[in-house]
Amino acid sequence: MSTVRGAGVVVTGAGGGIGAALARRFAAEGARVVVNDLDADRVQGLADEIGGIVVAGDASGSVDAARDALGGTMDVYCANAGLAAGGDAFADEDVWAAAWDVNVMAHVRAARALLPDWLERGSGRFVSTASAAGLLTMIGAAPYSVTKHGAVAFAEWLSLTYRHRGIKVHAICPQGVRTDMLTAAGTAGDLVLAPTAIEPEAVADALFDAIERDRFLVLPHPEVAGYYQARAKDPDRWIGGMNHLQRTWEANGG
Repeated sequence: MSTVRGAGVVVTGAGGGIGAALARRFAAEGARVVVNDLDADRVQGLADEIGGIVVAGDASGSVDAARDALGGTMDVYCANAGLAAGGDAFADEDVWAAAWDVNVMAHVRAARALLPDWLERGSGRFVSTASAAGLLTMIGAAPYSVTKHGAVAFAEWLSLTYRHRGIKVHAICPQGVRTDMLTAAGTAGDLVLAPTAIEPEAVADALFDAIERDRFLVLPHPEVAGYYQARAKDPDRWIGGMNHLQRTWEANGG
């Protein structure tokens, strides 16, 4: 894809799952890729495999180091690092704060570091790995659902604010993906996500299709578009259906 060939790309949370799949795909398309994770050892093997560069550390605080590693120019930033925070309204304050920090504020901090350069040169691409939970919701995971809604909202705001100034934004919103995060979703994930779960590589395919078509919303599970429309058209019916899933989950020991 000529759009990314030779581009400087950073992928956060690249130690496995969607992040690793994105890094491999960008590298295969000819991009120069920085892989980021809190633990350098988790991404060193991937970097060796794809000819990438490791920049370890907190995702939102690593923009400058990643830009330097790419020779001073970063063209694509994949805000992929995320936290699968389960729990209900009574989840500890620390759980809510951590989910908000990783799933939303890390994106905000990255954008603050990226936008001055991107706006000056009139180009840049911000990729937010959110979730179908950010368009719909997820039973048993209030902090995750709420903060993924925040991630989608911030990506949407970036797009509508800076689109005319050359900034491209994509929000990836899959349902179940066969990663450690799906495993962490427990019995709720088994009920809602596992039956239609896809491989991480399918998420990368969906992103590249969206890049080619210049689409904001990336739906690796196309059926999510219909669910999203149904939710907007009749919220009460939608909530009733989700409450039925909640009761089924509870009846099965959730």
